[in-house]
Amino acid sequence: MRGLILRWIINGLAIYITAQIIEGIVIESFIASLFAALVLGLVNAVIRPVVSILTLPLNILTLGLFTLVVNGVMLWIVAGTVVGFTVENVFFAGILGALVLSIISGFLSMLVKDKRR
Repeated sequence: MRGLILRWIINGLAIYITAQIIEGIVIESFIASLFAALVLGLVNAVIRPVVSILTLPLNILTLGLFTLVVNGVMLWIVAGTVVGFTVENVFFAGILGALVLSIISGFLSMLVKDKRR
């Protein structure tokens, strides 16, 4: 349970940092980024697998690069449901934001994993 809460806070922080870096992503508060992290986790668990299967032929044709578009769309869906979190344009801010979010989240997870050892 502690690890789940820690992962949630890390993802909330990653969303907040991403919003500071990417111009088309706006977050009003850290609380909004925590809600966005929660909804993003649910969207990635429920909707993303279905979308990934449906776009599998296109993903194979693009050698996996279409996954960036799928991740951008997932971020855009979250922005549509969370008050205080906005992704202005799915093709620039969404895709670039999803890429930056993955990098920041991975880096923060590495830092926390190293600290706990």
